[in-house]
Parts: sequence; C-alpha cells; structure tokens
Amino acid sequence: MKILALDTATKTGWAFWESTEGIIESGVQDFTKRRGESNGLLFLRFRKWLKDLLAFDKVDLVAYERAHFRGAGTELLVGLQTRCQEIAALYEIPAAPVHTGTLKKWATGSGRASKFEMITRASEILGRQPIDDNEADAVLLACMAGEEYA
Repeated sequence: MKILALDTATKTGWAFWESTEGIIESGVQDFTKRRGESNGLLFLRFRKWLKDLLAFDKVDLVAYERAHFRGAGTELLVGLQTRCQEIAALYEIPAAPVHTGTLKKWATGSGRASKFEMITRASEILGRQPIDDNEADAVLLACMAGEEYA
C-alpha cells in the first residue's frame, strides 16, 4: 500500500509512505501567493501540483490534516482541503482527513503537543531534521495513516 500524506497550507508538507519501506520521500511545496495573485490562482497551482503528483505514481490513499477554524487563514486551508478531496475523487483514491489533535496524540501521546515535539518525533522517524513543521506533520500523518489503514 502507498499513502500520500499532506499537511496543506501555503507551505504544504507532503510525504509518501509504503507498507514495505515506511517513509520513502517527503518535503515541502511552497504555494505562497505571488504579487497580485488571488486565492483562486493559488488553488489552481495547488490542484495542478497534486494532479501531477498523483498521476506520476499509484497511490492507494490520500491522508490530509483536517482544516479547522484559525481566523484569516481558514478560507485558504478549507480551499486546499477541498482540492485534496476533489483530486482524490478524480483519481478514485480514498481520502482520509485527520484532526490535528488526533495526529499529535498519536505521535507524542499528547493532543496538545508543540511544534518542537512534533518535529523531534518526525526527526526520529526520518533520521534527519525535517525542513519545517509542515514536512514533520506530513511524515507523522503518513506513518499514522499507514498504521491505521495499511
């Protein structure tokens, strides 16, 4: 089984997990809005990137961190989440949302874990320092989804 995990945001963390190898690749894709760019154009860039990623290799599940209300960024987070659902449906791949607190509890034992604790846990799995907290969350999400669904 192969899982793509996404921590969607302006800087989206991503990780591929395979049942035979664990984490095989991970990173961060930057969707920072360009000068004069609307959220709609950012969504189109995200959609193209995700379609290209899923068209490149067979994925059995897309796991993504569920957006929750965080003020001004909510529109962007919910929009990216719906793109995950849309593209997964387009490729007939199941999509699994995971609440942040659930991920934190799985990774550290506490649903209120700090970014530092999450990065530390991801470092242990990767054997290196993740690029940032977005990659760390995607790595942990991929491992959690592998344990839960594989």
